[in-house]
Amino acid sequence: MARRTMSLLPHWSSRIFSVELDGASHYFAIQEKHRGEEVPRVFRKLPDHDRCYSLLVCSGDRIRGAKVYGELKDKLLRLLSPECDLSPMSSFLPNVKDSLVKGYFFKGSSGSCSPTERLLRDFAQRDPVLVCSYLRGEDGQLWTQHLWPHAESQLMDVSKEYYVVPSEAPDHHPSTLNLVNSDVFYSFEEAYEVLKKCGDIIPEAKSVLELLPSRVEARSKPASPVIVIEGLDATGKTTLTQSLRDALRAVLLQSPPQCMSPWRARFDREPPLIRRAFYALGNYFTAETIAQQSMETPVIIDRFWHSTAAYAIATAVSGPLCNLPDEGSEVYRWPSDLLQPSLVVLLTLHPEERKKRLRNRGQGKTEEEQELDHNRLFRLRVEEVYRRISGPACITVDASPSADQVLQQVLLLIRGKCHL
Repeated sequence: MARRTMSLLPHWSSRIFSVELDGASHYFAIQEKHRGEEVPRVFRKLPDHDRCYSLLVCSGDRIRGAKVYGELKDKLLRLLSPECDLSPMSSFLPNVKDSLVKGYFFKGSSGSCSPTERLLRDFAQRDPVLVCSYLRGEDGQLWTQHLWPHAESQLMDVSKEYYVVPSEAPDHHPSTLNLVNSDVFYSFEEAYEVLKKCGDIIPEAKSVLELLPSRVEARSKPASPVIVIEGLDATGKTTLTQSLRDALRAVLLQSPPQCMSPWRARFDREPPLIRRAFYALGNYFTAETIAQQSMETPVIIDRFWHSTAAYAIATAVSGPLCNLPDEGSEVYRWPSDLLQPSLVVLLTLHPEERKKRLRNRGQGKTEEEQELDHNRLFRLRVEEVYRRISGPACITVDASPSADQVLQQVLLLIRGKCHL
């Protein structure tokens, strides 16, 4: 932890802190002198408490940091009292890429000998976690932040106290600072390296890597047309892809490929960095098969990189659509070493009609599908990211008509764009 913690400290007073509370992001900053600023909103919501805490995961090893962050929530929920009200938290330098560190914020009981503080002292000694306490002043208004010492960071100046003051919200959600090659991967090497480093702690990672080459060459355009069908569940992707396969005498593929299915449930339990690397490599494995199959016949793909990126970005960036990176941002660009399809069709459907189809299917839902159903903003973010991805961009097709009408519309697109 020491290296990452020490890199934070010279810029500590310049960092912004964000707490996710009641479905909204609350931002605050710190400074050495108080100039009459009001109390930040997140602290105004704590009238019955005079002490709060934050834990930020600051490992120099991002694999270990991702694992610790993923396990930290379970530990805290198990060990803290329910009254603590655990909330996601982050700290970042405005507009500085890769400056985001994530953690948790919660209310605590008074007294340095409380069970909470004994627990946190244990975290500070063993884990790559930077602990801060927040104390309400005697006047009942001002709040101060106090850094805790860590066993591996004896040079930290923990004698300082910082006043907590309001901060303006950044232009975009702070998670956008760390999206590239963390939530979304833009090269085979970046994703491969993550799973390679996981080999000692996740045995299944070695099995996945045995399926893949150690590197891939940048792919030129496929020999025959390659058509990707994207869309949320129950928009008719399976029916359409099978109909296109028959109509065009094409090969039908999916991403991740069937050979990686035995490990999907295992990697779905991992933190985003590791989970997203697994799915990114699934796209590259599919691309190898596409390159081979397209030498002889057209290829239809049930979801590809668009889905991987859309769900990852929409999960990492919470809140309204304005929190997403601007259109044209690098996060929407197609990976330069991943084979580009000839055409990408995005099936869309009115939310109520999609829910009706899901109920009629009666199948179990993935965690992300459950999120789509109860979180309207998440669904809107997924759909918007689909629309913003470029190189190639999606062509939207209304999936509400009959399956045959949708098929005929897509065949017209294919004949116009791919000359089939």
